[in-house]
Order: sequence, then structure tokens, then C-alpha cells
Amino acid sequence: MRTTLFISILIICISCSDREQIPDLTEVKQLSQQIVVPEFQSIIDSVRVDGAVLIYDMESDVFYSNDFEWAKRGKLPASTFKIPNSIIALETGVAHSDTTLFKWDGEKRRLKIWEQDLTLQQAFHFSCVPCYQDVARNIGVKNMNAYLNSLGYGNMQVDSSNIDMFWLEGESRINQFEQIDFLKRFYQSALPITERTEEIMKRLMIIDETDQFKLSGKTGWSIRNGNNNGWFVGYLEASNNTYIFATNVEPKQQFDMNMFQMIRKEVTFEAFRKLDIIN
Repeated sequence: MRTTLFISILIICISCSDREQIPDLTEVKQLSQQIVVPEFQSIIDSVRVDGAVLIYDMESDVFYSNDFEWAKRGKLPASTFKIPNSIIALETGVAHSDTTLFKWDGEKRRLKIWEQDLTLQQAFHFSCVPCYQDVARNIGVKNMNAYLNSLGYGNMQVDSSNIDMFWLEGESRINQFEQIDFLKRFYQSALPITERTEEIMKRLMIIDETDQFKLSGKTGWSIRNGNNNGWFVGYLEASNNTYIFATNVEPKQQFDMNMFQMIRKEVTFEAFRKLDIIN
């Protein structure tokens, strides 16, 4: 009944207006799949950051967020790029498996935990920047661009001058919708990669497993022109559904930066609680 009424009203509106005023039905459909959740904004405000949580319900094909406009703005991917970087490394043979060892050269590194030999799995979870810079250099500009194009990952700007930094600084960009689109295709085995690579990556990305859910993903943190930007992306597999998420936040003034590392995850978990997805 409601559908018939909507169509009747739409026909009347179209007949009384110029062709230029005809609504874009694809946009109407897209908007109908986006639900604003004010509680997400309350969560973000309570921890003194700006930004958006974007959660995609795969079963219902619905997006939930506090700020869809923020979610459309491209940002540097930072260490969330370790997901496609690892995929490309495995596909090109730069890494043979998640046990591939990256030798420490003995040079001092920004984090003490990076000052050791690390497997690919450890480098991923410890977010070892120098390890993945070596990976990118070994992949090379030509292969990197070819695989990024085939994977459909954001808008990365890669050349010989930035091959080991393009995800941390410069003009490379990806937004929250694009992060979710990429992860959705990965989760649904729709990326043009081997089954072996997919299996390794799905094992590599696991963060936590409980009786209630399995969480997989990656955080990221970039600093550009003195501005901090933080990511948490991934997917949460519950008993009867899977939710893909991308959280992006920036600290407000007088924010305690010691808290920034954990805030990205805490904001996301609290959003899942507000949707009654987890306890």
C-alpha cells in the first residue's frame, strides 16, 4: 500500500515539473539504505574527537553512521594500507606466507617492538612501518599500481619518489565507504586474488574471538601538517550476520594523545553496542 502511494505521488510530482527536476532514483535508493544514528555522535563527542563511525549490515544492505558526509571525505589510509600491501606482497611472492621473516637491520626504530626480526603476521599486528616500507619497495611501482587498480582500492598516488610512503603522506586518499567496499569484496571472495592469499589474509587479520563474535581488521594513524587522523577498519562476524566497519576520527584541541591509540577501537565497540550487535 505504501509503495503504491509513493509511486503515485512520484508520478504526480514528475508530471507537474520540468525534466530537470526529476529525482535521481538511484540516489533515493541509496539514501533509503543510510540510517543516521545520533547515539554514534554522542559517543564521539564524549571522547573529545571529531569524525564518523560507518557500519555496514551485510544482511540488510544498510549503512549506519553519525555523519555520512564525513564518511565520504578521502583520507590517507595510513596503516590500514597494510591490508592491501600484504595481499599484494603475497600475490607477487614478496612474502610467501604469514610466517615470512623480515630481518631487523639493527638500526634504531621509532618503536622498540619493531627492533627485532618479525614474521609477516607479527609485522602486521605490531604495525611495523619499516617492515612494510621494505615490502612496498620490493613490490615496486609498476606492480603496486597494477594490483591497486585491479583491487579497486581508493585513489592511491604511487610513483618512484613515494613508493615507501604514499599511504602515510602525500595525495593518496580513501574514504570510509571505499574502505567498506574493499573489505566487503574481500570478505565475499570477490577480489582477483588467489584462494591461498585470501585464506592467509583472513587468518592474519583476526584481532579477537569470543563466544559472541570474531573481529578482524586493522588500525591506522597518519599525521599530516600537524593534524592527526585515526582509522579502525574491518569486519565483525556475529552468530547470524556480518558487519563491515570503518571508523575515522581526529582529536579535538586539548585531547590527551596518549588515549588516541585506544579511542579508535573503543568508539567502534561502543557503536556496535548501541546497535545491540555485541554486549
